[in-house]
Amino acid sequence: MKINMIILSFITMFITQTASYAGNQATNSALNDQVSVEVVVYNNNTGFIRDTRNISLPVGEGELYVSDIASQIIPQTVSVASLTEPDKFSLLEQTFEYDLINTNKLLDKYVGKTIKLQIWNKYHDRKDTIAATLLNNTDGQIFEIDNELYLEHPGIKILPELPDKLFTVPTLTWLYKNTSEKPHTLEISYLTNNMNWHADYLMTINEEETAAQLSGWATINNQSGVLYKNARFSLVAGDVNRLPDVQRKRAFAMAEMQMAVSQQFEEKGFFEYHTYSLQRSTTIGNNQTKQIRLFDASNVTIRKEFLVHGNMYSYTRPFRDEKQKQDVNVLLNFKNTKESNLGMPIPGGVIRFFKQDKDGAIQFIGEDQINHTPVHEEIKANIGKAFDVTVERIQIDYKQITTKIHETEWEISIRNHKEEDIVVGIVETLPGNWSIISNSHPYKKTDAFTIRFDIEAPKGKEVKVSYRIKVGL
Repeated sequence: MKINMIILSFITMFITQTASYAGNQATNSALNDQVSVEVVVYNNNTGFIRDTRNISLPVGEGELYVSDIASQIIPQTVSVASLTEPDKFSLLEQTFEYDLINTNKLLDKYVGKTIKLQIWNKYHDRKDTIAATLLNNTDGQIFEIDNELYLEHPGIKILPELPDKLFTVPTLTWLYKNTSEKPHTLEISYLTNNMNWHADYLMTINEEETAAQLSGWATINNQSGVLYKNARFSLVAGDVNRLPDVQRKRAFAMAEMQMAVSQQFEEKGFFEYHTYSLQRSTTIGNNQTKQIRLFDASNVTIRKEFLVHGNMYSYTRPFRDEKQKQDVNVLLNFKNTKESNLGMPIPGGVIRFFKQDKDGAIQFIGEDQINHTPVHEEIKANIGKAFDVTVERIQIDYKQITTKIHETEWEISIRNHKEEDIVVGIVETLPGNWSIISNSHPYKKTDAFTIRFDIEAPKGKEVKVSYRIKVGL
């Protein structure tokens, strides 16, 4: 009697334990489970996803299949936690199923099993279906039909169902342990490749070319392999370091408004970067590009600059009767300050310039790439080459004093065909140990190997600048 009680107790305990921890129960989670999704997009083709879902799980150990995730996910960055009962959910194993279903994988699951083959009976003008056993799916298919072997078969293969653990979309498969009978709110976070954003700027300058209207747009590009529905987006401006792929696998109004961040975004400093958080939800599909306004600024103070760069290798050899034509770069410069009606961190991106012509039509006049620009720094944008300003230089004299010491004289001609006076900056990069022996116009030494002339060029006139220099290498 005592032995029977022990056996009965053991059986009861075993049944209870089995009910509490039913092994390998499979649960599926897709987009309809999603409560919210937050997406942080970086400038370096990276996105950080925080996906929150309500999921009911059986008590015990089981399998959870999580779909509607980025196909470009970096699996080793996945983190999951229960927000409702963190102590009652734990992850034991994780697999990322990205090798998706195809014909061969599907048929592999039916080797040794009976399937249907459908053929067209041309004599009776109908479809006939026959039963066949798939014996082999490697290096050609072998079927057994009515005790005969068929090497390949023209019939259409008809399968009864989709086998277990064959996935049609990228899926995270988890082996978990759950001790809660209540549904969990799970937060799933991970990094993904192929999410990027950059800033695009449109600047329309006034007729006097002294001020401009500036609008900034965030351009978000999603090629991560999934739709982000009603997502909250944050953009990070700054250079976040990431290892190369191989190493990783191994181990961003009006004049009285000045500059206003669009009410859509909230800008904050974060670590060594700046974040721009969208204050509403939006949806971005896979392989979709979306633009959202960042800010507007009116009456931004600008300054046009004409700039010519010299050649540091022109001081150590003779140039015989060679007049060198030089490009005259046109720059539009503005300071990121409140005084200029700006004054907030400006993410790097492409800035495009426009101006109204004499007929009142807006025309495109150039573009440039700008870097991330903190407050109080200056932005210099090269928008093209001047048409009505020409610059030529010619070597007037050259002497080789020793094998390493050279003396040369240069003359630079500036011709201004514009209908206004301008200033042309001439930047000369000088090699080795140098000294200016004589010069026709004053210059400024900007660093150890650079000097700059700022030359007033009256309209319709030619100005000549000359200087003599000794260079020791």
